[in-house]
Amino acid sequence: MNEFIDLFNSSDAGNVSASVRLLLLLTVFSIAPGILILMTCFTRVVIVLSFVRTSLATQSMPPNQVLIGLALFLTFFIMGPTFSEINKDALTPLMNNKITLDEAYTKAEAPIKEFMSKHTRQKDLALFMNYAKMETPEAVEDIPLSTMVPAFVISELKTAFQMGFMIFIPFLIIDMVVASVLMSMGMMMLPPVMISLPFKILLFVLVDGWYLIVKSLLQSF
Repeated sequence: MNEFIDLFNSSDAGNVSASVRLLLLLTVFSIAPGILILMTCFTRVVIVLSFVRTSLATQSMPPNQVLIGLALFLTFFIMGPTFSEINKDALTPLMNNKITLDEAYTKAEAPIKEFMSKHTRQKDLALFMNYAKMETPEAVEDIPLSTMVPAFVISELKTAFQMGFMIFIPFLIIDMVVASVLMSMGMMMLPPVMISLPFKILLFVLVDGWYLIVKSLLQSF
């Protein structure tokens, strides 16, 4: 413990540099969940996958762990070019003492802002800019993250719910058809969901539903 404290109290340039790196690493780890959820495609992916499970009415199948795991790996796949650019332009030079911490932060901001700006509606961005009484920026780099992130999140929520609505339609039709057939046969006490579930699963398997859902998510970015 004393060695850890001495690391930050040392006047040696090497020790100070190491302490800054350690502090930076701890800071990144502490805010990593927020960055992953709110500044990447994770929000859209996990909501759409949740809509799929809800529309199928399979309760906890697939389990939450599977959906979250799939959403994470899809996020890393989609955000791969952005993460690579951040590592190349900001993280690696910082670790090699070629740039300062402020320069690394600025260089890391640019790729993530570019990604978010492509998927943020102008209406959502204008909402927060008008509330903050900001002037119209000349470039994406001039928009602060405190404004870009919430605008990006509500844009992602709208897009995810739009995709979820389209996913619900065919399964809703099956539920309505099954309910109508049961009523015509006088089986009003039999839950329509119990009868329609096998048909919904069969339809989803026949059209290769997971492939189509993942393909739609990838193409949406």
